[in-house]
Amino acid sequence: MADKGRVARYQADRTNQKFYFCRIACKQAGDTADKQLYQAYCETAIFHLQGALWAFLQELAHFYNLDTSQPTVAYIETALEKKTLISPELQRIKISLESGVLANVAKAYQRCQYAPAPDTKGLETSNQDLIVNVVTLSNQWLPDEQTIREWRTEFMTLVDEMRGGMVEY
Repeated sequence: MADKGRVARYQADRTNQKFYFCRIACKQAGDTADKQLYQAYCETAIFHLQGALWAFLQELAHFYNLDTSQPTVAYIETALEKKTLISPELQRIKISLESGVLANVAKAYQRCQYAPAPDTKGLETSNQDLIVNVVTLSNQWLPDEQTIREWRTEFMTLVDEMRGGMVEY
């Protein structure tokens, strides 16, 4: 039984670690004047927020004794249906993925992976550094570090509230 508690603690620690890494990346973004580094730090922060979601899904799967190392919302939902269980935590995650903080994180993560095509109208192309062009054009959609900090805080609050309801019985 003590081993189960240790594994649960590891799962929660991993989620918390991703939030911590996001905070560090936001701080680094706020401390730099270099546009390329700023973009890199903001994208890193977004990656860690997405990682926090995946880590929390692992935490949730462990809580419900589901045997998987890479759970998804759909997997957890299907596995719980087979056990005739429902998860209020999963319902809150689904709502947030549709129109809450997790929807914003998912959209930003997707855009980090596949940035929208930039509007090149009026762009001077003579002798400009390609990397500078890519950074200048591709980060127009990127949320600033303050927005990412707000998402982090909102997501952490959501996780803390859900953990409050996840009491072993």
